[in-house]
Amino acid sequence: MTPPTAGPPAVIALIGNPNTGKSTLFNALTGLRQQTANYPGVTVEQHTGRITLAGETVTLVDLPGAYSLAAQSPDEMVAIDVLLGHVTDLPRPKAILAVVDATNLRRNLFLVSQLAELGLPLVVALNLWDVAESRGIRIDTGELARQFGATFVPVSASRGTGLDALRAALTSAMQAPAPTPLRVLPEISQAAADLGGRLRAAGSHLQDYEVERALIDVQGSAERRFEITAGAAFLGELANLRHRLGAGVSLAEAEATARYGLINAVVARTEQRAPREVTLSDRLDRITNHPVIGSVLFLLVMAAVFQAVFSWATPLMDLIAEATAVTGNAVRALLPEGALASLIVDGVIAGVGGVIVFLPQIMILFAFIIFLEDSGYMPRVAFMVDRLMRSVGLSGQSFIPMLSSFACAVPGIMATRVIPDRRDRLATILAAPFMTCSARLPVYALLISAFVPARHYLGGIVNLQGLVMLGLYMLGILGGVLTALLLKRTVLRGPTPTFMIELPPYRLPSWRSMLLKLTERGRVFLVRAGTVIFSVAILIWALAYFPRPAEIGETYATEREAIEASALSTVERDRGLSALHAAEGAAYLEQSWLGRLGQFVAPAFAPLGWDWKVSAAVIASFPAREVVIAVLGTIYSVGDQGDGTEGALRERLQSATRPDGTLVYTVPMAVGLLIFYVFCLQCAATIAVIRRETNSLRWPLFAWVYMTGLGYLGALLAFQIGS
Repeated sequence: MTPPTAGPPAVIALIGNPNTGKSTLFNALTGLRQQTANYPGVTVEQHTGRITLAGETVTLVDLPGAYSLAAQSPDEMVAIDVLLGHVTDLPRPKAILAVVDATNLRRNLFLVSQLAELGLPLVVALNLWDVAESRGIRIDTGELARQFGATFVPVSASRGTGLDALRAALTSAMQAPAPTPLRVLPEISQAAADLGGRLRAAGSHLQDYEVERALIDVQGSAERRFEITAGAAFLGELANLRHRLGAGVSLAEAEATARYGLINAVVARTEQRAPREVTLSDRLDRITNHPVIGSVLFLLVMAAVFQAVFSWATPLMDLIAEATAVTGNAVRALLPEGALASLIVDGVIAGVGGVIVFLPQIMILFAFIIFLEDSGYMPRVAFMVDRLMRSVGLSGQSFIPMLSSFACAVPGIMATRVIPDRRDRLATILAAPFMTCSARLPVYALLISAFVPARHYLGGIVNLQGLVMLGLYMLGILGGVLTALLLKRTVLRGPTPTFMIELPPYRLPSWRSMLLKLTERGRVFLVRAGTVIFSVAILIWALAYFPRPAEIGETYATEREAIEASALSTVERDRGLSALHAAEGAAYLEQSWLGRLGQFVAPAFAPLGWDWKVSAAVIASFPAREVVIAVLGTIYSVGDQGDGTEGALRERLQSATRPDGTLVYTVPMAVGLLIFYVFCLQCAATIAVIRRETNSLRWPLFAWVYMTGLGYLGALLAFQIGS
């Protein structure tokens, strides 16, 4: 008899306001047992992890941050769908884990009061409990539990305290029966239940809570879903019911009044605060929020980051480069000369290894950004930048997606869903790709290390290469800001949005949580190098290696025999054979499919100072900009006929010459190439996500033409003026 198959693991939904430490708590509970995917039918990312409670494996779903269940964006709608069990292949949660900032109980309890109405066991993690205690805040968790029908557990996610008690509370919640839902607006809840019953009798699947949200949230996601599901007749009934219940007052206003009335009464009974003292966080805020001092401080912080990117990563990069060279030479020595050896050494090792060598710099940059985010500094920067953003028609709300774009434009663009106004969202989407993502970093690092002297100033504290890197990042920011200004003054003209943000207290980040985030970002980069870049490297190798005209081999074989039979000394003979070997490789490369393609497009890029090799590499890297490193590595390795692994790619670029003997990579040309990569939109994934998020082909096409045109113009001016 076949034993019954086990069903999917039970689900616990993790939800909370932004900046409450939700991600830190998620990482502390799940560790490395995490997965990232997309929810079915939408581009919203799904973060899940596994935890063990009483010997049973449970799936913890990390929902997008939200201040309430009044959904206005796709992110917030997904959170509602998970809580109500509407997501395919994801069972309805057995319990809810809400994360609350214990230092700001009044604001956080608004969401908790809504969650308590869902009829699911609710556990509330009072995070930042250590900070609350240091401020003299005392909270009666027992009274809170009685008022909301939930379990309140003090924790400090960054320090890992209170987690055992939290796991025990979750275990009990999983085994507990469904609680009696809280009813803050009983009349509205009853009316929604009556209407919901008639809807389901007519064939609708809407639950009572969804009907209640449709009643309260005018023009919100719940009302739009109600209209699609219920039809025109029930929509009219909804409007009449809303008018009758409101009696001249909007139901949203009535809800806010009722909830905060309950919350204020509960907080008055459960929370005691010592007299407010000026804290270190308050003193720091006077500096970081100052319009002048804060701006200068931000520039100094970012400058320090880029100094570290170059200074700290060099030893590891040298080690990886040496390992790549040794591996290539060892593989070449084991294999007979021919296509297979060239494929492995010149295609795979030179191509993929040329990108992986920049992993230390990328990890250092990510580590700093994660630290600044988790410490509470980045929300201050968003508040400070709001002044600048408002001058171009946006707000600090657009800064968070742009900040995410420094890692990758794809999640940055997806993060614009929190922006309610369509015009502001579009302007932010089109500005986000200008932010310097991690894919640009290898290109910047290669060209800067090759053509910017490693000069140090102020006793070695400041280096010129780091300053140039900072300048490129600032140029990208300037391009994005000016693009938003242009759009908001023309096709996307509209009022400037307001912006409010909760400034969390400064805190020392959890090193464990930081390490988990850093590991995940490094894994994404390596997977990209091992898939996209690997595939492109093999394709470019094939284009650069084939065809192999027989006449070239015959010509150089004759010359080789002549040199070997000559009376030259051993040193002169070896030098002549080496030069002949390199010339033969260059001749094969020039006649290859890649060489012919490069020569065909070269006239279009000649005003930029590019030769056919650079032109071919840039064209080949349009699907993913970091591929240009792999392509250049493959081109120069194949052209050198196997000698390329003996020197770093930057040395080959420095010595690359044209047929007339002049250098290809002059300083003006290299600066122009850097500017091209600052602006040019070379990322198929970014174009695809713009298409999905705007539901239009017009905007991704506009972005590609506009950004590529800016890149070409910038490279043209840099080369022509610099030359």
